[in-house]
Amino acid sequence: MSRISMQEAAEKADAIMLGSISSVKPELNWVHHAWSDGGCDGHTIDGKPTGSVTRRAAVMTIVSESRRGSLLGVVERHWEKLGYEITGHNTSKDVPAVHARTPEDFRMSVLVGKKGQFFLTVTTPCFIESEVQAPRTRAGGTPFEGSVVPDPSIPSEFWSLDVPVPATSPAP
Repeated sequence: MSRISMQEAAEKADAIMLGSISSVKPELNWVHHAWSDGGCDGHTIDGKPTGSVTRRAAVMTIVSESRRGSLLGVVERHWEKLGYEITGHNTSKDVPAVHARTPEDFRMSVLVGKKGQFFLTVTTPCFIESEVQAPRTRAGGTPFEGSVVPDPSIPSEFWSLDVPVPATSPAP
């Protein structure tokens, strides 16, 4: 456990999320989804209570069924390139996903939900409890207020095509 605050951890989680989304070319449109902070079952650092933060993003770009595996692969390769450990895969057709963690134990997942909507989640380990601000939307993100994220609705000349990425050309 580290002596940084939950707010500082949230900012690192936001950077991991933004870096993961930004690694995808052509670029995706996305929104911040629900975020939360919570306790760490009575753990303390230097006698101070601790908590963790979870940040989530939902991709608003329409990703065809034929291209979903390619998009999962792009994010997985980005995480591997950064030295993150791939901790699991869900290969089910209903909810395919990739799970990973950083050396500092930030845990990430990218999964495909209903209507092919991609969700990226980053959860921090326990850090010194502090107030946590809502995430700020950055380039490529669409400001969103509400509790129910709309279905993907932004077409892409690449990601929305209903043909697989050719095996002879690398995925972007």
